Amino acid sequence: MDPRAVLILVAILVAEIGCIANGNFVFPVERRKRSLNAVKAHDARRRGRILSAVDLNLGGNGLPTETGLYFTKLGLGSPPKDYYVQVDTGSDILWVNCVKCSRCPRKSDLGIDLTLYDPKGSETSELISCDQEFCSATYDGPIPGCKSEIPCPYSITYGDGSATTGYYVQDYLTYNHVNDNLRTAPQNSSIIFGCGAVQSGTLSSSSEEALDGIIGFGQSNSSVLSQLAASGKVKKIFSHCLDNIRGGGIFAIGEVVEPKVSTTPLVPRMAHYNVVLKSIEVDTDILQLPSDIFDSGNGKGTIIDSGTTLAYLPAIVYDELIPKVMARQPRLKLYLVEQQFSCFQYTGNVDRGFPVVKLHFEDSLSLTVYPHDYLFQFKDGIWCIGWQKSVAQTKNGKDMTLLGDLVLSNKLVIYDLENMAIGWTDYNCLFLG
Repeated sequence: MDPRAVLILVAILVAEIGCIANGNFVFPVERRKRSLNAVKAHDARRRGRILSAVDLNLGGNGLPTETGLYFTKLGLGSPPKDYYVQVDTGSDILWVNCVKCSRCPRKSDLGIDLTLYDPKGSETSELISCDQEFCSATYDGPIPGCKSEIPCPYSITYGDGSATTGYYVQDYLTYNHVNDNLRTAPQNSSIIFGCGAVQSGTLSSSSEEALDGIIGFGQSNSSVLSQLAASGKVKKIFSHCLDNIRGGGIFAIGEVVEPKVSTTPLVPRMAHYNVVLKSIEVDTDILQLPSDIFDSGNGKGTIIDSGTTLAYLPAIVYDELIPKVMARQPRLKLYLVEQQFSCFQYTGNVDRGFPVVKLHFEDSLSLTVYPHDYLFQFKDGIWCIGWQKSVAQTKNGKDMTLLGDLVLSNKLVIYDLENMAIGWTDYNCLFLG
């Protein structure tokens, strides 16, 4: 595949690109580094957030040895100031910490400077009051006791107990726009986002967890994607290419012209990006599983989530998969690292010594997961298995199937909300650097 014919993703990082569409813009992303224990702890909190959003309908809510969440830099306000925010496909709104915030982080171990947004410091900032249409639409009706001088509030409580509360403001988002001559130029658009006033839990810590906020790429009308699409700036489509070889990658908003990808339908009326997983194939053999194993009832389907690092399978699936994965190497012995990762000693080429795993979805779309994707090197000569046994359950007691960066990395993934579909193709994300 010609890397010059990729899409808008390349535009911010290289001087020339191939066939793309107008009205798109891009965000380069970086990844946090974490220990193995921290990765599992993050994913556990993440599952809590997903379950919280599904159950409570709150309306907003790669390599494990090297990375955690993805984050990017945005420009907000006039004149624009830089804010570092987590990129999250599992939540909806954009919010950043604001001045006079209670328990907001003031420092970070990521080597970045945290900035508090000051509405009074921007020439174009406007308060969104509770009687405005955006607020009524967000809360499916008027807020009791609303008066025009009262700000429109937001409040998100995650499954791990962390919470963010504040109010909505409107200001300019500055981004890199791809123009007619396939070059990028700074452009801005007025959007509504959350101004964080109180943080708690992990969101309040001044540590390696600390960022300025979160940008959600969820499906609600309050997301940046939906707002830009409603204004005619872009189509309601976004993409990412996440690199677990070198780290980082690109998120892009807007239509992708090349390469073309096959898609599978998104399950409608779901809080997250759910798809229908039909079967799993290992070394051309289809795993023999119960026919309803991937149907989680009210939480129907398999969740695709770039905010999760590993991949979590129901216990029945995991117990069938791992012996198949290890079948080519019957003499290898598994042992636990950090009391939770199944690891083994191996000095050969993992892509030659272990099988490819294929996940088959509705409408005949497959996701190929190579050994170098689902195995990660803990240290020289020691490899660990990235597939994990799910410990999260939906309300009806079924094990959750959750596919994170383990299977999404080194692929161009396109979320087409215009047609309620998601698709992907193998891609060398190194070309985006």
